[in-house]
Amino acid sequence: MRMPSGQPLCWALLLGLPWLAGTAEHEEMARHVIKLHRGKAAAMAPRRQWLLGGCRRLSSLLHQKSVVLDKLRNAVRAVERDPRLSEEEKLFQVHTFEIFQKELNESENSVFQAIHGLQRALQGDYKDVVNMKESSRQRLEALREAAIKEETEYVELVAVEKHQVEALKNMQHRNQSLSMLDEILEDVRRAADRLEEEIGEHAFDDNKSVRGVNFEAVLRVEEDEASSKQNMTRRDTQGDLGLSMLIDSQNNQYVLTKPRDSTIPRADHHLIKDIVTIVMLSLPCGWLCTAVGLPSMFGHVICGVLLGPSGLNSIKSIVQVETLGEFGVFFTLFLVGLEFSPEKLRKVWKISLQGPSYMMLLMIGCGLLWGHLLHIGPTQTVFISACLSLSSTPLVSRFLVGSARTEKEGDIDYSSVLLGMLVAQDVQLGLFMALMPTLLQAGAGTSSSIVMEMLRVLLLMGQTLFSLAAVFLLCLLVKMYLVGPYYRKLHAEGKGNKEILILGISAFIFLMLTVTELLDVSMELGCFLAGALISSQGHVVTEETAAYMEPIRDFLAIIFFSSIGLHVFPTFVVYELAVLAFLTLSVVAMKFVLAALVLTLILPRNSQYIKWIVSAGLAQVSEFSFVLGSRARRAGIISREVYLLILSVTTLSLLLAPVLWRAALLKCVPRPERRSSL
Repeated sequence: MRMPSGQPLCWALLLGLPWLAGTAEHEEMARHVIKLHRGKAAAMAPRRQWLLGGCRRLSSLLHQKSVVLDKLRNAVRAVERDPRLSEEEKLFQVHTFEIFQKELNESENSVFQAIHGLQRALQGDYKDVVNMKESSRQRLEALREAAIKEETEYVELVAVEKHQVEALKNMQHRNQSLSMLDEILEDVRRAADRLEEEIGEHAFDDNKSVRGVNFEAVLRVEEDEASSKQNMTRRDTQGDLGLSMLIDSQNNQYVLTKPRDSTIPRADHHLIKDIVTIVMLSLPCGWLCTAVGLPSMFGHVICGVLLGPSGLNSIKSIVQVETLGEFGVFFTLFLVGLEFSPEKLRKVWKISLQGPSYMMLLMIGCGLLWGHLLHIGPTQTVFISACLSLSSTPLVSRFLVGSARTEKEGDIDYSSVLLGMLVAQDVQLGLFMALMPTLLQAGAGTSSSIVMEMLRVLLLMGQTLFSLAAVFLLCLLVKMYLVGPYYRKLHAEGKGNKEILILGISAFIFLMLTVTELLDVSMELGCFLAGALISSQGHVVTEETAAYMEPIRDFLAIIFFSSIGLHVFPTFVVYELAVLAFLTLSVVAMKFVLAALVLTLILPRNSQYIKWIVSAGLAQVSEFSFVLGSRARRAGIISREVYLLILSVTTLSLLLAPVLWRAALLKCVPRPERRSSL
């Protein structure tokens, strides 16, 4: 086939088009690279000039610094040789020069630290997150140390300024005659200065070099009441008094505990507002619960929910409110001890020791079985099981206080069994908190051998048993030689003045509390034993003491149950309602069945009928699981999710407890006794 004459040229052009296009593209790219290179070279010239100029300025500043330091040394020598100055004035001027010299040195160190940080950043790998994190930590530590040094320098400058003002005042007083009133005020001023120096504590300087002390950056938040000039003045005054709030980088909030100047009275207005709000809102909430047939304490819990973080979030001093609420637990257990006489304790002591021990072992066994099926670690399983095996002593005490219980001949009163088992659980709580470090080491895998860990656990149990023996020996001595004469002395001194009697009983409660705490036993046990010792003095003494202490208990119990509501999160419960309802019913049913099984084995045959009501009283989770859970979460034994589940299950079980208690009373207790218990 013959090709037309123009076709070879066309085919040649078509075949050469890609090569021509590639050549043009390469030429364009080459021109662009040359342009960039020339621009970079042009940009490097001013950059190099800026670098040289910066180096010259830095060298000039360092030279000026060395000249100034020479002048400062000469000035110090001139001051030391000046005969017209007193020794105090010489020390003051030398100290001023040293402060200025320190400021120059710190400024120079800051420049070289910045250069060192830039060098470290350039040498690091931008893809290595661990390296960048370490660099950030080092910069943060350097900034914290610089902040501490700057704070110290600022305090020294304030002292220097104060000294200058005082020197100026002294010069003015020398030039003019003082009246008698001015001389008196001047003497008072000197005495006040000496007083501040004597009572002043240098807590910052004394503790900043202590091992384990960390420097933290905090925010100081003033009161949000600056809408008017008057409120602004009030806010500034409070800020000067140190009543503002500090917030660290972990969102923890702090309030003033001890002021620098102890001569000025202060009050934590946040705590005052919180207590007033809780008491005012607890009244309608308690009325509402009473109207629907629930105990009034659930109204206090609802009050805490409404005011807490999950509600209006109006409670600022949460830790302080919870601390005050602990006194409600102390006085509640004291009044429980008043009704639990030593005679009843001797009657049920075997049941009180055996029952809680068997229940905890069975709960741990069931927990390990479920943990094996669900692939949960043994340390976490043991902690959760032991935590859920404890029951609420204050809740059951509120059920039992004031109930007129009858006891058949030869039978055992259900209230004695319940309270005895709850006291034994309080002892287990103290032992469990002592074993927390061992659980932490077991969870971290730091133990060298299982035998050593078992020996350590046995040693801790032996120490606890020894402490319990010492506590009960002390109680025996106190009952024989102290309680009777002590109460008679209080009663004789307090005739017509019940303040002495209330103060004396409170002091006795706190004495027993302190003793049990020093012996590494729970403080709650000390309060219970204080009530039991006073009840040994007779029925008249018991009734008189209860009449005086019940109002104090009732008020502080409001704070305690409201503080429980601060840790209830309704939104989380709503989101996981099905799971939480299943878990709560499972825990309550398991505790009820295990308690009934244990009581069937250890109760006498003629007292088997009380096992159902005792099991109902134990079929909830103690509010101290909040404390144990928070400590375990901080220690890394449990996760955040497990902690929230424990809180929610505990709360729901406490809400379910009155229903189960009433059902057990209707089934097991005769009608007159049932009416008094309800």
